[in-house]
Amino acid sequence: MDDQFYSISGEQTLHKLKSNFGGLSKKDAEEKLNVFGPNKLPEGKKQSFFSIFLGQFKSPLIYILIFADVVGFFLKEYIDSYIILFILLFNAALGAIQEGRAQNTLAALNKLVKTNANVLRDGKEITIEDSEIVPGDIILLQEGEKVPADARLFEVHSLKIDEASLTGESEPVRKISETLKENLNTPEQKNMVFKGTTVSVGSGKAIVVQTGIKTMIGNISKSISETNTEIPLTKNLKNLARGVVVIVIMLTIGIFSLGILKGQKPKEMFITTIAITVAAIPEGLPLVLTVTLAAGVWRMSKKRVLVKKLQAVEALGQVNRIAVDKTGTITKNELIIQRVISGGKEYEIFGSGYDPNPKIKNPDNELILAARIGVLCSNSRISMTKDGQYRIIGDPTEGAMNIFAEKLEIKKDDLLLREYGQINDFPFDYEKKIHMSINQKDGKNFLAVTGAPEVILGLSDKFYDGGKEVDFLESFRKKYEKRFLELSSDGLRVIAFAYNNNAPENSNQDNIPQLVFGGLFAMRDGLRPDIEKNVQRARDAGITVFMVTGDHAETAKAIARQAGIWKEGDEVIIGDELKTMSDKDLEEKLLKTTVFARVTPEHKMKIIESYKKRGEIIAMTGDGVNDAPSLVAADLGIAMGKIGTEVAKEASDLVLMDDNFGDIISAVEEGRNMRQGLRRTITYLFSSNFGEILLIILALFFDLPIPLIAGQLIWMNVVTDTFFDISLSLEPKNPSLMKKATKIRKKLFDSFMLTRILIVGPIIAIGAFWLFKEFANSDPTKARTIALTALVVGQWFNSLSSRSETRSVFAMNPFSNKFLLGTLLSVMVLHIGAVYLPFMNKILRISPLDLSDWKQIFMVGIAVLVVEELRKFSYKMMEIYSLKRKVTLMR
Repeated sequence: MDDQFYSISGEQTLHKLKSNFGGLSKKDAEEKLNVFGPNKLPEGKKQSFFSIFLGQFKSPLIYILIFADVVGFFLKEYIDSYIILFILLFNAALGAIQEGRAQNTLAALNKLVKTNANVLRDGKEITIEDSEIVPGDIILLQEGEKVPADARLFEVHSLKIDEASLTGESEPVRKISETLKENLNTPEQKNMVFKGTTVSVGSGKAIVVQTGIKTMIGNISKSISETNTEIPLTKNLKNLARGVVVIVIMLTIGIFSLGILKGQKPKEMFITTIAITVAAIPEGLPLVLTVTLAAGVWRMSKKRVLVKKLQAVEALGQVNRIAVDKTGTITKNELIIQRVISGGKEYEIFGSGYDPNPKIKNPDNELILAARIGVLCSNSRISMTKDGQYRIIGDPTEGAMNIFAEKLEIKKDDLLLREYGQINDFPFDYEKKIHMSINQKDGKNFLAVTGAPEVILGLSDKFYDGGKEVDFLESFRKKYEKRFLELSSDGLRVIAFAYNNNAPENSNQDNIPQLVFGGLFAMRDGLRPDIEKNVQRARDAGITVFMVTGDHAETAKAIARQAGIWKEGDEVIIGDELKTMSDKDLEEKLLKTTVFARVTPEHKMKIIESYKKRGEIIAMTGDGVNDAPSLVAADLGIAMGKIGTEVAKEASDLVLMDDNFGDIISAVEEGRNMRQGLRRTITYLFSSNFGEILLIILALFFDLPIPLIAGQLIWMNVVTDTFFDISLSLEPKNPSLMKKATKIRKKLFDSFMLTRILIVGPIIAIGAFWLFKEFANSDPTKARTIALTALVVGQWFNSLSSRSETRSVFAMNPFSNKFLLGTLLSVMVLHIGAVYLPFMNKILRISPLDLSDWKQIFMVGIAVLVVEELRKFSYKMMEIYSLKRKVTLMR
């Protein structure tokens, strides 16, 4: 915000905005609306199905296939060209349907409801749509309402604003109207209210200073649009595609030139280069990727995780750092009483959030007294949303006392109706730090008081002990003071409660009689169920969870300790330290830091960028507007579906429909399994393609006819390989997938996979060439049939070996992947049918084979399996040797 309105008075603000305390005139408001525009944030443009469909073609691999298809049509190779075209269109349609479905689901989540605001116009209070608010308007703020625009307060009545969605501050912020000094951070601007926050308690009047895109939430929304982060799989696929493209171009130019030099006709060489292009490019890869990722999306949807982008599924498999927001992610943003200390006893109160269950059966007198005082000093209300969720209307601290009383089945309305007649109520005074309620019972005035422990202890001369009022000895006072400090240092908010059974009727906050000290309420924002268990699950999987919050350091640290995030020896960094810390110093501290407190959206961005510079794959969770920029900047942004703001959900890659942190860990497991499946399929595909390329090069080098034409290659690459790829991607999860010792390879394609490709590809190619050359000149059709079938059978055996990178196929349960067995049988039937059915002979230009041909062909497949088993055995021996060496060195 350019103008620091918080540093000038209300009168000066009105003068600057050409307004007055009676509000704008109707004419002035209309003129300003034309100048400043509606008080709305720009809505993200919804993509049409057609634009999503076209987006599926944005890949270098697809570009080359399109080029090959065009050349094929030009050379009148219609059958081959139509098959390629079908694959391209089918893949694009499948991807577009899935992404379009995610977009529609998100749109349903974010359906905006028109909200109204109360303003002063021409000195009268009127209600208008908040989109019609303009700078200079006087807005009236009431409890429970959304703040419609950024505004400077000039009148407040016990006003507290819930700014959790904007600043991360879990507790409602007390607001003032006095002028403040210049150059303050957003959380320090106590005389300002901001668009999108909520009035928690009290009321006030304010002058609108900014609307629409110029509000604080608007600035955050703008920064999101300027941030661009690629999902890791997108980067990996781009690098892989570039590598394939370079190889294809070099191969086609080299082979075309070699053929021309050897006297081949240009048209024949064009057909050969198309065959090389088709052989080199895994046509089935886009389809397999789409189907595999879509299957992962479907499985995640069963776990109530909405995936907005298909490729985000795989990115989860690489995540090794999860940055979590405290409010809403670790905690429920629902303040609850966890302990009651009274009469020398300490009671633990169970429950989750605002749910007034479980009920407390047969409570002691101490608890009954605590609940009665608490509920009499509470002006908050409990309500239930349409989806059955409890929520508090009013002050969260008073709401926590209400919930506690409900657990004892004590309701304020019932007390006032049956036992007490309320005489007076004095809401919490921030100067006196107490709330008083005077109620008549049996002809006496019962005074209930709650507030700051140090104040109430000073006002008490007796304390309640098991139904008796006992003189307040100094030893008891020190005992309560000590317990108060212990609870506060553990991150709990501590409120004292006291009473007077026969208070003067003229009692007020300036005239308080001596009190009987009842005890202490210890409350905190309740942790989400199973959060500690899920943090441990993440740690067991080798994932570091750290907290990033706008809350105070001690509070954040206490919550992080409870959740299992912070442990002894870990560091805590606060926002002010981040400002002065160099990038180098921050990177050095990252590994030891598990809590970042009092941070702004800018600080969050700096933290994420520092992790990314270290090569870490980071996921960020959040629900508030203040989380949106970091959700975009992180490798993977994860928003809360129920409590998340529209801005946060729009900025994210995944949405947790149940706001359950545990779903992230389950999704990580799904992502890792997906990633392992993709590695299996890529290795399988490229070993097949490498074998095809080598076979064509060998035939060309020895002046033999081209061994495979485009249609035959597509038959093998699409029909045989694609089905096997999908089956391999559905391999059951490895039980050790979420164990810390399991190595998660960062690259989707690495030297380990290349080694396997360089072993399997040549074996298949040499075996197929050895059989092909026997009939190449005498019967080219049969020779091509044998070469094609040798490659196909080689891939049958290769699929069995590809189930694991390191485990022997004989050590695995052959029935654990029923999809693969079904595919193997189906592909066998399909290929045998293609070899012996006349119409398939015509389409693929092949001929039937003899039994003796099949025997020789199967020898090629068996060779693949034998060599792969030897490689795995060698790898296992090397691992054993390496482990023994480490043990020896440790000794």
